[in-house]
Amino acid sequence: MRTSAGYIHGAALLATGLLAGAFGYGAANVVPTFGAVPLDVRLTFHTAMMKVNEPVMQSAMALAILSSFALAVVARGLPRRLAAGAGALAVTSLLVTVFGNVPLHAHIRRWAATTVPAGHTEILQRWELFHTVRTLAALAAFTLMIVIAVSGRPAVR
Repeated sequence: MRTSAGYIHGAALLATGLLAGAFGYGAANVVPTFGAVPLDVRLTFHTAMMKVNEPVMQSAMALAILSSFALAVVARGLPRRLAAGAGALAVTSLLVTVFGNVPLHAHIRRWAATTVPAGHTEILQRWELFHTVRTLAALAAFTLMIVIAVSGRPAVR
């Protein structure tokens, strides 16, 4: 029998998976590429990418947060606690983004339009650290949703 909790869990599983996948792709592919190209190319690409990424990723984070907490409301027992944890981790990815990565985007945009100051490497490394933290938070949220999915299933012989 399908229940509203099942549909909500499906939505939360999808939303947290998309969020973890998007951040994971950035961590595995985009960030290393930033280090492999000249700085002016990185800054130009980073600035252009943020214009597209910001609304997409904000939407993905919102869906992960809302669906995880919705599941926490309708679930019971361990799945409720795991869903609440997933929601808290998705909120963590949002907070790291808003208070860590986004303020650094202003520096990157300015550098792309003008000149790069001394000490820019530390700021870029800080952006990468924040990206790693939000990626790990999103991956952990997705993992909790997977645990909910597999924990209620009987063992197969």
